[in-house]
Amino acid sequence: MDRTIHFISGLPRSGSTLLAALLRQNPRFHAGMTSPVGALFSGMLKQFSAGSEFGPVLDRDTRRRLLNGLFDSYYAAQTGHAVLFDTNRLWSARLPALLDLFPATKVIACVRNVAWVMDSIERLYRANPYEQTKLFNDDNERNTVYSRVDTLAQQNRLVGFAWSALKEAYYGAQADSLLVVEYELLAQAPERVLRLVYEFIGEPWFEHDFEHIAYDAPEFDEALGLSGLHRVRPRVAIEPRRTMLPPDLFEKYAKLSFWRDGEGSAAHVIRTKTD
Repeated sequence: MDRTIHFISGLPRSGSTLLAALLRQNPRFHAGMTSPVGALFSGMLKQFSAGSEFGPVLDRDTRRRLLNGLFDSYYAAQTGHAVLFDTNRLWSARLPALLDLFPATKVIACVRNVAWVMDSIERLYRANPYEQTKLFNDDNERNTVYSRVDTLAQQNRLVGFAWSALKEAYYGAQADSLLVVEYELLAQAPERVLRLVYEFIGEPWFEHDFEHIAYDAPEFDEALGLSGLHRVRPRVAIEPRRTMLPPDLFEKYAKLSFWRDGEGSAAHVIRTKTD
């Protein structure tokens, strides 16, 4: 792939769709919501690996070419864009492979206090009372706010997987290629944050319009049974509100913001100052 490719990852409900909606204003960039490339990438790896009948006949160079070709094929139609951003929470757990395939690539991870992530999902759940979202498998998982939040926090589910994958990347050997962006700062000071993103990826600044942003994916969200999941408001702003979570549940998940501690990680972090 002659074009530059970067990746957007991090926690759900933490600004990744907003970031993509802003970046796509730049005519040199292509960005969007979660793409299927991550799932296809994992599926191909499974076919390459031990236990597969094809594993023994695919050497490392062949595997690299096939995975590289996946990106080439998926983005073949984006001929007018010099820089591509692929979004998937999986990418935080694939830094070694991504940097081997694309040595100059960067990963931008959007984050938010985990309690507010849970609050945001719970708010969408309650806004769709006549739908049984596919986020939960059965009534035991969806019955109460406690079962819903604890299910989402499991390490193979929506929030727990993304949190675990990002923590692996944050403390991993490739952390220098990772930029962590806190949602609150992106929403409160979008130009300042976006300038730092441009600096991180080594791209010349483009004048963005922070008053007129457009992005929505109603078909995708309705298929998931959670309308509004990827809807971005026209204007970047923070709307203060009280949490919908019970106090004990909010306190439990508010303690999980590991990126607030810069010790032991080479990752770059755009975060609010602490006292």
